[in-house]
Amino acid sequence: MFIHRIEKLRERMKESGLRQLLVTDTPSIYYLTGKWIEAGERLLVLLIKETGKPCLYINELFPVKETEDLDFVWLKDTSDAISILAEGLLKNETLGIDKNWPSGFLIRLMNTLKSSDFVNSSLILDEIRSMKDQEEIRFMRAASRINDDAMMMLIDAIDEEMSEKEMEDVLKEIYMNLGADGFSFTPIIAYGKNGADPHHENSQRILHEGDSIILDIGCRKDHYCADMTRTVFFGEAGHKAREVYEAVLEANNRAIEMVKPGMKFSDIDRAAREVIEEKGYGPYFTHRTGHSIGIEVHETGDVSSANDDILKPGMIFSVEPGIYLEGELGVRIEDLILVTEDGYENLNRYPKDLNIVRR
Repeated sequence: MFIHRIEKLRERMKESGLRQLLVTDTPSIYYLTGKWIEAGERLLVLLIKETGKPCLYINELFPVKETEDLDFVWLKDTSDAISILAEGLLKNETLGIDKNWPSGFLIRLMNTLKSSDFVNSSLILDEIRSMKDQEEIRFMRAASRINDDAMMMLIDAIDEEMSEKEMEDVLKEIYMNLGADGFSFTPIIAYGKNGADPHHENSQRILHEGDSIILDIGCRKDHYCADMTRTVFFGEAGHKAREVYEAVLEANNRAIEMVKPGMKFSDIDRAAREVIEEKGYGPYFTHRTGHSIGIEVHETGDVSSANDDILKPGMIFSVEPGIYLEGELGVRIEDLILVTEDGYENLNRYPKDLNIVRR
């Protein structure tokens, strides 16, 4: 599986006229090697050339087993890591650099290789990663199944004496019991007017009758991420709250129905946005409609008016329109959508009908 991914990367390198590149981002190294290594401040580099085995430059601190498909260069804390890396590079050749590499390493390498050109090669790998293979799709489905179950259990646990922060703690325990590897991001649990902030930070606020409750949650399983949002109401939902909810639900459904190969990401964004504008809430939908997801919860590529890239089979992204009324409430509904050969698959199955929680 990993050799196939490296060969695909080499094909794209050849098309780009690139003979060597450095992969330094932990998720990308995992994608290409199956090894998850959090290097912190230490140098970690996967060097890929047009031929030969990829070479992993890694500190001996990390207990990674050598494998036949990779060459290993082991570094000490006292090693001149950049000089050692430079010795392994093709001289006077353009070098592809990962978008996520500390400037301290990059600038030292640039000063060492004075005659080389440097380019951002992440676009090549990001494009390959955007189309998930069958193994990745299996992992994404599994993570979303856990997330569906967690959403059901979290909503069942809603209690008027429980703060947003306490609900976060409940969710952490739910994920642990369901076999998840933890949060894929800090969950957003927003009661009532707190929901008007799309990136609200959980607080000690407790529930009040009629509150909307935004539950934006995601787990990580086998290094792949889930992400979904449901909005429910506590005790009752007034006329305006119902109107807002139905507008967001219609926007979510209409955008998802547009998904198929050949469509543009901007088309999906427009479908959701038009519904909310038609309902008179256009100014209150303040963010893009979605983001790509996989090993990272936010990967390159988004569902926005600025992205005219074409949808291709294997792509997975969120569709999450929302309406945010300052001082009143917020509503967001989010699903993860897989582009298939002839349409789409919704990776989330938890119901989206208006739900009023009563205790």
